[in-house]
Amino acid sequence: MTATDVAPVTWTQVIELPMHPDRDDPVPTPGCGVCEALDRQRAVARAKGDMSKVSDCNVELRNHQRGERV
Repeated sequence: MTATDVAPVTWTQVIELPMHPDRDDPVPTPGCGVCEALDRQRAVARAKGDMSKVSDCNVELRNHQRGERV
């Protein structure tokens, strides 16, 4: 092996990281159509196991509730 070669790092055992899919879910504001729509989208995504979409909906809910537009 030369000085420019890099040996791959391998692990002998699997490392499992804990997931907390329900932690810190923002609560939709009652009566707000945008919040309610995002809450429905989040529920559908969670039922499908699409945790990336769940996270996206959480970000959109938080930004909406703070009045932020991205």
